Amino acid sequence: MSVLQKHGSLVSQKTDLPVLKAVKTRPMDDLGLSRWISRMPLWVIFAFSAVILLWPGLASAQTAYSLEKVWGILLKWMPLLVFKGFVLNIVISFFTMLIGTVAGVFLGLGQVSQVYPVRIMSWIIVQVFRNSPWLVLLFIVMLSFPFEISFGGTHFTVPGWFKAVIGLALPVMANIAEIVRGAIRSVPTGQWEAAESLAFSRSQIMWQIILPQCIKRMIPPWMNWYAIMTMATPLVSLLGVSELVTLSRQAMEAEGNNPSLLVPFYGFALVIFFAYCYPIARLTLLLEKRFTIKL
Repeated sequence: MSVLQKHGSLVSQKTDLPVLKAVKTRPMDDLGLSRWISRMPLWVIFAFSAVILLWPGLASAQTAYSLEKVWGILLKWMPLLVFKGFVLNIVISFFTMLIGTVAGVFLGLGQVSQVYPVRIMSWIIVQVFRNSPWLVLLFIVMLSFPFEISFGGTHFTVPGWFKAVIGLALPVMANIAEIVRGAIRSVPTGQWEAAESLAFSRSQIMWQIILPQCIKRMIPPWMNWYAIMTMATPLVSLLGVSELVTLSRQAMEAEGNNPSLLVPFYGFALVIFFAYCYPIARLTLLLEKRFTIKL
């Protein structure tokens, strides 16, 4: 008796093809940090902020500056730090993400292109800027860009913050390109095959079928990169851009460079960045949980 005859009843009752059971995927988080952050109670946030705000008392108690004088100086400079300094940080992060996202989308599409020169050139550009130090790129852009551009007899001054935007947009562009490439690769191949069977062209498949499905996959990592980009904007202070950290240093110099002012001014910078970026991080976790791919 052959094997097929011996097990014929079993084959006829079940199936002659292997069947994979459906599994449910979860976001990768080996350390459980995302879960811990998402469940962080509000009192922890207020306690952390209170420690930062009360910390200057320890430093001022060891100097001739009283706590009231330190806080008075900080309050005097606070409008300048917020409305001229921190606002510029937000402007830099916004335009950096705008330029980096647009360029990154095209680079990501280039990495999955069927044209070999386009695919290899896109891969090289991504690898170069993705693995380069951000501060080095900032120095190269700041030193290589002209201070003004002449067009039709009119001279246009190139501000330092715009050079910083270009310098920071290069690594962001490379990382956004990887997000786009990964999102495209995550779409099941059955989507491509079904669209090709309906006589869709490759460009139609990409723009009308694949990319709309990639948007929800790309939103959480994109928002995460925006938060990272915002927290990285103080790097431009090393190049003389008048953002929050630069103005804080200038304000302390105007007040005599007393060591008692270091913790209040830089602690205020920490608090304001935390207050801006923490809601973005929480929203990113919620969107990641909502858009988790379930098979």
